[in-house]
Amino acid sequence: MSEQKIELYDGPAGGWGALKSVAHHLNEQGVAVKGAKTLLHANQPDGFDCPGCAWPDRDHRSTFEFCENGAKAVAAEATARRATPEVIAAKTLAEWAEASDYELEATGRLTEPLVYDPQTDRYQRTSWDAAFALIAQQLRALPDPNEAIFYTSGRTSNEAAFLYQLFVREYGTNNFPDCSNMCHEPSGSGLRPTIGVGKGTVTLHDFEQADCILVFGQNPGTNHPRMLGELRAARKRGAKIISFNPLKERGLERFADPQDKLEMLTLGSAPISSHYFQLQVGGDFALLKGMCKRVVELDDVALAMGLPRVLDVDFIAEHANGFDSFLAELREQSWEPLVAASGLSREQIEQAADLYAGSERVIACWGMGITQHRHSVATIQMIVNLLLLRGNLGREGAGACPVRGHSNVQGDRTMGIYEKPAPAFLDKLGEVFGFAPPRAHGVDTVGAIQAMLDGAAKVFIAMGGNFAAATPDTAATWRALRQCELTVHITTKFNRSHVVHGRKALVLPVLGRTEIDMQATGPQGVTVEDSMSMVHLSAGMNAPASEHLLSEPMLVARMAAATLTNSCTPWLALAGDYAAIRDKIEAVLPDFAGFNEKIKAPGGFRLRNTASERAWATPSGRAEFSTHAMPTDLAVERVAERHRDVRVFTLTTLRSHDQYNTTIYGHDDRYRGVYGHRRVVFINAADLKDIGLKAGDWVDITSLYVGETGADVEQRRAERFLLVEYDIPRGCLASYYPETNPLVPLQSFSVTARTPTSKSIPVTLARHGG
Repeated sequence: MSEQKIELYDGPAGGWGALKSVAHHLNEQGVAVKGAKTLLHANQPDGFDCPGCAWPDRDHRSTFEFCENGAKAVAAEATARRATPEVIAAKTLAEWAEASDYELEATGRLTEPLVYDPQTDRYQRTSWDAAFALIAQQLRALPDPNEAIFYTSGRTSNEAAFLYQLFVREYGTNNFPDCSNMCHEPSGSGLRPTIGVGKGTVTLHDFEQADCILVFGQNPGTNHPRMLGELRAARKRGAKIISFNPLKERGLERFADPQDKLEMLTLGSAPISSHYFQLQVGGDFALLKGMCKRVVELDDVALAMGLPRVLDVDFIAEHANGFDSFLAELREQSWEPLVAASGLSREQIEQAADLYAGSERVIACWGMGITQHRHSVATIQMIVNLLLLRGNLGREGAGACPVRGHSNVQGDRTMGIYEKPAPAFLDKLGEVFGFAPPRAHGVDTVGAIQAMLDGAAKVFIAMGGNFAAATPDTAATWRALRQCELTVHITTKFNRSHVVHGRKALVLPVLGRTEIDMQATGPQGVTVEDSMSMVHLSAGMNAPASEHLLSEPMLVARMAAATLTNSCTPWLALAGDYAAIRDKIEAVLPDFAGFNEKIKAPGGFRLRNTASERAWATPSGRAEFSTHAMPTDLAVERVAERHRDVRVFTLTTLRSHDQYNTTIYGHDDRYRGVYGHRRVVFINAADLKDIGLKAGDWVDITSLYVGETGADVEQRRAERFLLVEYDIPRGCLASYYPETNPLVPLQSFSVTARTPTSKSIPVTLARHGG
């Protein structure tokens, strides 16, 4: 671990710091030469899709289509370290539980299937046949298929996800919690009723044409570094980049492109945001409603003066419903609550709206700073309202852009990983495979945890991910997992979830994205879908980390064959030839017509997006304006009312720079000036003074939850965090997850989408140790 210090970082994002970091992580994993060669195949026509984020690839003929984030993911997967059965069995699980998430990750690649031995409290080597027999025995013993939970990570390929959902539905349940439930579920929930598609509407070509890009609740410098290249190019050609974020993030301020030779040689950099608005945590809904109100006011003035309309009245008349209701409610909305809730002045809100109204082609991007709040769906629908007012949907250079995380989280949902499947999808699935799929909705992530706690679910199977670390209310989640009769984790590396196990437990290692996948018909490639609905092929080029590894499709097929002894599906034949799986996908999903041919093209193909064509797949056949009143049930306000004797803050959780989701690559957060630490709390200097503490003090964080009835009060506690003075609005705090996940109440989630409210937690601070 690096030296512990807090030190201002005044350089740009990217640049030599990014290259130095890439070299460090390749050397640390013992793959300097191998890793460098591997990176040259990232996002190439004959290479593999980066296992990092879901940002699209600009040019499949470029030599360098990777970023610092992707390089860390590749180095971690290609590592020379091996977590053999002997390495894992050297410690009891009680001892492993004391290790940090970084130390668990650092054990290296798992090499053989492991089974838990309760007598010794250790994992030990097992055979694949024995592992599948145990899974089949436990699943068949359940009196109701709904007593099993099947979780999916966003790194799962389309082929594996399709087989997985088919297996589980033939088994008899729709219990499909996935990582979308914890991140962008509100995006789909907000977009589907308004524009008919639960995905973004733009492509990279639109980024080339936009003259204004709005960025809400997102830190691309750490989470999607390749996005900075698009923002940089847009800014250089004169587009406005308007960022809305509580923290000043370096990647939204300046960026030095490591692929720009001149910029690197001259130590130059390019500005990113032309305008930066630091609203308070959770203030986005009020900001957006204020921007909509201002656009209407500008249109009123234009109409009165005989000037060109600010509203796109022709678009609204032809394509939209609900405008009159939305307009009436907007006119009744007073400015004072909008200003108070946003944390911005009225002048700032009006400035942002004026910039939007003065632009012809606008893209709105957002990340989890928007989605992980109580009223996230309403906020996303307010983004849609803003875009609809000026016709910024379904035309070149404009549209909605939810920026997803894991590389195939969007593709998994397309493949049917969803607890509430559409009847038409189930009809076709049953027709193609000759069975009657279950119709009852399954459980999402919050529902899965509650079901395990209640004893209603007894088997938990996870296709990738790190459920124990990613989920809210850590104490409750861990109790839930430990109550299971069997937990199964399909993975490449050892992580926290393997230590928090059921009475019986399996850890099953699989091939990584960078590795050659050899099956009966030869080497295989899988497909993924990025944030902009592009589907493309991914083929590994490294030798497998172990001869005992199975591919994800083959693992699913063997699990299904062992469990569903009367199934008519040719599981092993499908897993022996992924083209055959793609033929079945094409038979079930019409948008995949010609699947196997289309993926031969460099860059693959784009799935049809009806909203980008202005064909609105809503019940009315039109885009829908959404009317939402200002929220009056905010958790932080209820807590503040009940605890008037103590300062209540709003805490937002975030990633460090040496982190991707729950995977911890190191203990540095370079752009925020934090080195060697993870248990830190970022706080405004004036707030430090008010509470009588100073930067460098250690504090305990207590989250306070008051239900909507006001009757139930709960406290959760996370201890020993270092206070770091930072440029963040007063009353707001920020800290890393998963360390702060214990503070997120299980019962606190977004309306409709049920995504945990990890970005708006009411908390208090107290000096550590009293």
